[in-house]
Amino acid sequence: MNEASTPDTIRVDQFVAAPPEKVWRLLTEPELLRLWWAEGQVAAVVGHQFTLDMPGYGKQPCKVLQVDPPHRFVYTFTPAWTLTWRLEPEGTGTRIFLEHSGFDLNDKRMADAFERMGTGWRDVVLPRLAAAAG
Repeated sequence: MNEASTPDTIRVDQFVAAPPEKVWRLLTEPELLRLWWAEGQVAAVVGHQFTLDMPGYGKQPCKVLQVDPPHRFVYTFTPAWTLTWRLEPEGTGTRIFLEHSGFDLNDKRMADAFERMGTGWRDVVLPRLAAAAG
Protein backbone atom coordinates (compact mmCIF):
# COMPACT_ATOMS: atom_id res chain seq x y z
CA MET A 1 0.00 0.00 0.00
CA ASN A 2 1.27 3.44 -0.88
CA GLU A 3 0.30 6.88 0.33
CA ALA A 4 1.15 10.27 -1.04
CA SER A 5 -0.56 13.50 -0.08
CA THR A 6 -0.76 16.81 -1.87
CA PRO A 7 -1.42 19.96 0.16
CA ASP A 8 -5.16 19.41 0.53
CA THR A 9 -5.69 15.76 -0.47
CA ILE A 10 -5.02 12.43 1.21
CA ARG A 11 -4.28 9.69 -1.32
CA VAL A 12 -4.15 6.06 -0.28
CA ASP A 13 -4.24 2.84 -2.25
CA GLN A 14 -4.99 -0.66 -1.02
CA PHE A 15 -4.97 -4.03 -2.75
CA VAL A 16 -8.06 -6.14 -2.06
CA ALA A 17 -8.20 -9.85 -2.89
CA ALA A 18 -11.66 -9.62 -4.45
CA PRO A 19 -12.97 -8.59 -7.87
CA PRO A 20 -14.04 -4.96 -8.46
CA GLU A 21 -17.74 -5.91 -8.45
CA LYS A 22 -17.48 -7.25 -4.88
CA VAL A 23 -15.51 -4.21 -3.69
CA TRP A 24 -18.09 -1.94 -5.37
CA ARG A 25 -20.84 -3.58 -3.32
CA LEU A 26 -18.84 -2.98 -0.12
CA LEU A 27 -18.71 0.74 -1.00
CA THR A 28 -22.30 1.18 -2.16
CA GLU A 29 -24.56 -1.14 -0.14
CA PRO A 30 -25.52 0.01 3.38
CA GLU A 31 -25.49 -3.48 4.95
CA LEU A 32 -21.95 -4.08 3.64
CA LEU A 33 -20.59 -0.56 4.31
CA ARG A 34 -21.42 -0.92 8.01
CA LEU A 35 -19.26 -4.08 8.20
CA TRP A 36 -16.04 -2.16 7.64
CA TRP A 37 -16.72 1.56 8.14
CA ALA A 38 -19.99 3.23 9.16
CA GLU A 39 -23.78 3.05 9.27
CA GLY A 40 -25.49 4.98 6.50
CA GLN A 41 -28.04 4.67 3.73
CA VAL A 42 -25.49 5.00 0.93
CA ALA A 43 -26.69 4.40 -2.63
CA ALA A 44 -24.89 4.56 -5.98
CA VAL A 45 -27.26 7.18 -7.42
CA VAL A 46 -26.05 10.64 -8.45
CA GLY A 47 -27.70 13.26 -6.25
CA HIS A 48 -28.57 10.79 -3.45
CA GLN A 49 -28.18 12.40 -0.02
CA PHE A 50 -27.42 10.33 3.06
CA THR A 51 -25.61 10.49 6.38
CA LEU A 52 -22.77 8.35 7.69
CA ASP A 53 -22.90 7.80 11.44
CA MET A 54 -19.27 8.07 12.49
CA PRO A 55 -18.63 6.70 16.00
CA GLY A 56 -17.31 9.54 18.13
CA TYR A 57 -18.03 12.18 15.47
CA GLY A 58 -21.77 11.86 14.85
CA LYS A 59 -23.76 11.90 11.63
CA GLN A 60 -21.95 13.36 8.65
CA PRO A 61 -23.95 14.61 5.64
CA CYS A 62 -23.03 13.16 2.25
CA LYS A 63 -24.18 13.61 -1.34
CA VAL A 64 -23.32 11.37 -4.29
CA LEU A 65 -21.58 13.29 -7.09
CA GLN A 66 -20.39 10.61 -9.57
CA VAL A 67 -21.19 6.96 -10.20
CA ASP A 68 -19.46 4.67 -12.72
CA PRO A 69 -19.95 1.07 -11.55
CA PRO A 70 -17.71 -0.73 -10.68
CA HIS A 71 -14.94 1.81 -11.31
CA ARG A 72 -15.61 5.18 -9.67
CA PHE A 73 -17.77 6.41 -6.78
CA VAL A 74 -17.55 10.02 -5.59
CA TYR A 75 -19.46 11.75 -2.80
CA THR A 76 -19.18 14.66 -0.42
CA PHE A 77 -18.32 13.71 3.15
CA THR A 78 -19.23 16.65 5.37
CA PRO A 79 -19.75 19.94 3.51
CA ALA A 80 -15.98 20.45 3.23
CA TRP A 81 -14.65 17.12 1.97
CA THR A 82 -15.01 14.85 -1.04
CA LEU A 83 -14.22 11.13 -1.16
CA THR A 84 -13.28 9.69 -4.54
CA TRP A 85 -13.09 5.90 -4.73
CA ARG A 86 -11.51 4.44 -7.88
CA LEU A 87 -11.34 0.68 -8.44
CA GLU A 88 -8.96 -0.97 -10.91
CA PRO A 89 -8.67 -4.70 -11.58
CA GLU A 90 -5.27 -6.08 -10.53
CA GLY A 91 -4.66 -9.77 -11.15
CA THR A 92 -7.51 -11.64 -9.45
CA GLY A 93 -8.21 -8.71 -7.13
CA THR A 94 -8.74 -4.97 -7.09
CA ARG A 95 -6.56 -1.95 -6.38
CA ILE A 96 -8.59 0.68 -4.52
CA PHE A 97 -7.46 4.28 -4.91
CA LEU A 98 -8.98 6.69 -2.39
CA GLU A 99 -8.68 10.47 -2.54
CA HIS A 100 -9.99 12.45 0.43
CA SER A 101 -9.91 16.09 -0.66
CA GLY A 102 -10.98 19.51 0.55
CA PHE A 103 -8.71 20.15 3.52
CA ASP A 104 -7.86 23.77 4.35
CA LEU A 105 -4.44 23.32 5.91
CA ASN A 106 -4.39 26.96 7.06
CA ASP A 107 -7.11 25.99 9.53
CA LYS A 108 -5.55 24.20 12.53
CA ARG A 109 -8.56 21.95 13.07
CA MET A 110 -8.51 20.89 9.40
CA ALA A 111 -4.74 20.40 9.45
CA ASP A 112 -5.07 18.15 12.52
CA ALA A 113 -7.85 16.18 10.83
CA PHE A 114 -5.68 15.81 7.72
CA GLU A 115 -2.92 14.19 9.81
CA ARG A 116 -5.26 11.90 11.76
CA MET A 117 -7.34 10.86 8.79
CA GLY A 118 -4.40 10.01 6.55
CA THR A 119 -3.20 7.54 9.16
CA GLY A 120 -6.73 6.30 9.83
CA TRP A 121 -7.48 5.57 6.18
CA ARG A 122 -4.11 3.86 5.62
CA ASP A 123 -3.78 1.89 8.85
CA VAL A 124 -7.38 1.19 9.90
CA VAL A 125 -10.21 1.80 7.45
CA LEU A 126 -8.86 0.46 4.15
CA PRO A 127 -7.37 -2.65 5.80
CA ARG A 128 -10.82 -3.30 7.33
CA LEU A 129 -12.38 -2.97 3.88
CA ALA A 130 -9.82 -5.45 2.52
CA ALA A 131 -10.60 -7.90 5.33
CA ALA A 132 -14.36 -7.58 4.71
CA ALA A 133 -13.83 -8.33 1.02
CA GLY A 134 -11.83 -11.36 1.54
